[in-house]
Amino acid sequence: MGKTRFVVLDGPAGRIEGILQGDGRVPIRRLAVICHPHPLGGGTMNTRVVHRTARALERAGHCVLRFNFRGVGASEGSHDQGRGEQDDTRAALAWLRSAHPGLAVTVAGFSFGSWVGLKVGCFDEDVDALVGIALPVTLFDFGFITGCAKRRLFLHGTADELAPFDALERLYRGLAGPKELVTLEGGSHLLTDHLDEVEESISAFASALPGPDG
Repeated sequence: MGKTRFVVLDGPAGRIEGILQGDGRVPIRRLAVICHPHPLGGGTMNTRVVHRTARALERAGHCVLRFNFRGVGASEGSHDQGRGEQDDTRAALAWLRSAHPGLAVTVAGFSFGSWVGLKVGCFDEDVDALVGIALPVTLFDFGFITGCAKRRLFLHGTADELAPFDALERLYRGLAGPKELVTLEGGSHLLTDHLDEVEESISAFASALPGPDG
């Protein structure tokens, strides 16, 4: 694995703290930004699924930035119901691209972070791949994704108590490709017993994404 270091970047509500990993790899194939679960539920950039997602993307040749939304950890500001968190994500993307211009970007998100990250990623021309984990489709409006033609990987537990699997399945059936769904049998919302499967599935998906030479 490449280097891992703490970073601080300027965001619209002040300082944003993050962890950058994989920028020691030569050459870097792609970039990735990861959004964490709901801050009011204890979600941070160190949540286990977020950590495993970052490791999977790094393994697949991405330079990965995971960061704390406003009001979490040392990131300044206060929770903004997803509106400001989308701006935080845009700031994170801009910061990472400024260091590595010209590379394609993967955006990943877990739970609340999937709503924030995928919404930003769907409309960002440099983002060509999306990873959504445990999408809470009964809690937030994911209608934006129906018109998104980017490569998409979804991972969801069949025993998710917060985001029912059948709701995600209905959304997925209505989406045009390219798309992929990894069904995690018996998986809860936190996917505690499926972390290895999450990591391996994301790594396989990300490894097949095009690099700078297509």
